[in-house]
Amino acid sequence: MLIGQLAKRTKTSERLLRYYERVGLLTSSRQANGYRDYDDTAEQTVRQIRALLAAGLSTNLIRQVLPCARTDGSLRPCPGVLDKLHTQLARLDRRADELAQARQTLQQAIAAAELAQ
Repeated sequence: MLIGQLAKRTKTSERLLRYYERVGLLTSSRQANGYRDYDDTAEQTVRQIRALLAAGLSTNLIRQVLPCARTDGSLRPCPGVLDKLHTQLARLDRRADELAQARQTLQQAIAAAELAQ
């Protein structure tokens, strides 16, 4: 399928698809006229990339995770990947704690300001 078709099916811009290809997350072949031609697995790959990005993974880590991905969205155990995912989860947990503390501080500031009115 052409890049426009893939963009429409995945609701992803053509620019992002070209970026995914440039950083090694997505592959295509070239037609005689130079147009990108994506195979049938490209749609699922883009959906996996988008889900992993939403989970906070970097494109570098996604490049390592994608070969472990199954078509149902689950992951096969690949050497080193699980450790990296655990590390990312720990980072997200720390960030969630920081956000919870910031939220509590803001709530307290709002409550104090409302009492002062």
